[in-house]
Amino acid sequence: MSINLEGLSAKELQALIAQASKRKKTLAKRKPVAAVRKKIVSLARAEGYSIDELFGTGRMVREKAGVPAKKPAARKASAAKGAKVPPKYRNPADPSQTWAGRGMAPKWLAAELARGKKLEDFAI
Repeated sequence: MSINLEGLSAKELQALIAQASKRKKTLAKRKPVAAVRKKIVSLARAEGYSIDELFGTGRMVREKAGVPAKKPAARKASAAKGAKVPPKYRNPADPSQTWAGRGMAPKWLAAELARGKKLEDFAI
């Protein structure tokens, strides 16, 4: 969040300072997150529960509710990191130079585009 202070009047700045001070006091009164988390975990354990059971983040809660466990989504082979994809563009001057259209354009293609040619001119 950023606030453009340059565009605020003196009255608006004073109101903003008052709001910030009020928020700062509210935050200062709160206990640290780690302390609250520790208290919640110990209370849950004292009552015989786990945090997963109480807040529904664990597999056991879903199974007790009759909801089957989720299977991880299968990745397509083409979406896998480093998977080869067929080339879409070829250098007419050197047919062995191709580009699949992913990542940065090769130097030969960048040079041709800078000369005014269109990407479609190199489509396979």
